[in-house]
Amino acid sequence: MIGSVVAPVWPPTGGGSAMDEGAGREQFLQQVEKGCRIARYLRELGIRPYGVVRIDSASGVGDWVGDPEGNQKKIAETFRQACKIADEHGERLAAEGEICWGGMHSWRRMVQLLELVDRPKTLGFQADMAHTLLYTLGYNAPEDAILPANYDWKDGAKLDDALKQLTAALRPWTIDFHVAQNDATVHGTGSHDKTGRHCLADDPNGKLDIARHAAYWLRDEQGQLTKKFRHICWDGCMFPNAVMMKPETWNTILGAMVKVRDAHGWVE
Repeated sequence: MIGSVVAPVWPPTGGGSAMDEGAGREQFLQQVEKGCRIARYLRELGIRPYGVVRIDSASGVGDWVGDPEGNQKKIAETFRQACKIADEHGERLAAEGEICWGGMHSWRRMVQLLELVDRPKTLGFQADMAHTLLYTLGYNAPEDAILPANYDWKDGAKLDDALKQLTAALRPWTIDFHVAQNDATVHGTGSHDKTGRHCLADDPNGKLDIARHAAYWLRDEQGQLTKKFRHICWDGCMFPNAVMMKPETWNTILGAMVKVRDAHGWVE
């Protein structure tokens, strides 16, 4: 079964910046409509019973910082219009928090944007463990860092506390989830500015205990499952094609996902 799909909202794929109130917004919304139309078609075929349409601001942090509050309002208006399109197709949108997207590059700004849009039934948050780890370190937004700049990764307790603070703010908005690993470095490719570097689940430099740290997103403060979504994903966009064509790559990925499911899944 197919779950989440992506609306190709970026300028290189025919979209435009959500901060652009003119042609950029129009092109952004056209791509949202395209993504929602395809998602609905797959749903009506019976092969996609659940999932979201993923979006981001398609705007760089460097452009955003010129007018933070004004640009947040412009992005929010674009997202509100995108929500109207999603509603017409019976879909939900999920904004993926990555440090490369203006207005979504910090966990505080991500929460602010979701609140400005104020369409919780239609727009939620897509949490990717590799990207959200970077939120705690304050890349592109040092004022919102939770962990210190000289953080010693051997101190697991501080990481746990940081993830608790982060997920307390964003978990209520989370409607889609990516299992992932990160080595706490950043990487840029294609239209992405520097963002979280995805690692394979067994990468020795990975900083996350995947199954254990997934609990902060999948369970509430009392340890109860949130059951906000019915599938989990692994985002392979940061890996070379050669890596993705190796069977052992998928054995490792699926092994990590099964561990998360065994620890935090449920049967209805």
